[in-house]
Amino acid sequence: MQNYAEAVKDFVERNATGLTVAFVAGAGVLALRRWMAGGVCRSKVRLDGKTVLITGANTGIGKETALDMAQRGARVILACRDMTRAHIAADEIRQRSGNGNVVVKKLDLASLQSVRDLAKEVQEKEDRLDILINNAGVMMCPKWKTEDGFEMQFGVNHLGHFLLTNCLLDLMKKSTSSRVVIVSSLAHEKGHIHFDDINLDKEYKREVSYRQSKLANVLFCRELAARLQGTGVTVYSLHPGVIRTELGRHLFPTLALWKRIIAIPFFMLIKSPWEGAQTTIYCAVDESLANDSGLYYSDCAPKTAAPQALDDAAAKKLWELSASMVGLV
Repeated sequence: MQNYAEAVKDFVERNATGLTVAFVAGAGVLALRRWMAGGVCRSKVRLDGKTVLITGANTGIGKETALDMAQRGARVILACRDMTRAHIAADEIRQRSGNGNVVVKKLDLASLQSVRDLAKEVQEKEDRLDILINNAGVMMCPKWKTEDGFEMQFGVNHLGHFLLTNCLLDLMKKSTSSRVVIVSSLAHEKGHIHFDDINLDKEYKREVSYRQSKLANVLFCRELAARLQGTGVTVYSLHPGVIRTELGRHLFPTLALWKRIIAIPFFMLIKSPWEGAQTTIYCAVDESLANDSGLYYSDCAPKTAAPQALDDAAAKKLWELSASMVGLV
């Protein structure tokens, strides 16, 4: 044992510099990982007797959000396009939460008719809707079009949710106090609403389209909050963080090999779906937000959105354009 201790001591003395560098680097990586994990929702509020609808809740942060809502006792509606995966997710959520009141409903946000069908079913069969979480989305896809001919990212990320929310507002007003939570992205900071070419037919760039759709989310939140003043329905938009989910499935395979190799270690540092869901959960349940509406959040705290997301004239203009596109006027 004495010889072993002396060997260790000798090794440490001879490699002091290298060990110090390794220790500092390791501590730095751990600190970076913890920083990137972001905030955590600390609210213990129960949701017994309340109903929550979450779009895209069969995977990623939507699924983690649904699990949290179920654990709080809510009736949880998973509104999803892929029914097979949605039923699998619902079974897992029921098992893990001990809450059997988890149901699945069909929703394809790329089809306005599907949105209307879901809204009609919810209005007819549900007594209340306390929390609507607009979570589903598509990112960096090719130049695809929705069933109704809209550019896919704008159509799914904004227009589908715009129509769904408006169709469910009467039920939410009856269920006050209720909340609308809109999952946006930090990408909105580089976004611009192309009012003269909303479907980007002149020149399509997937990153431009994604940024436009995420800016539309924040502007929608702002205008919706203004229109709902005094109704008991509050609205929140948020950046969930950079997360290990399927959302990047259209982006990663298109990267050059060297970029993918460099990105792999970075994936170990970014948020897990559970961590990424925390700000959504915070906006949905935290008691301190009860009197706030129209604000933008990140890491479970209010943040200042980009200047173009604070433009009330643009928010109103986008609302009018969106209403026209989905047939609400």
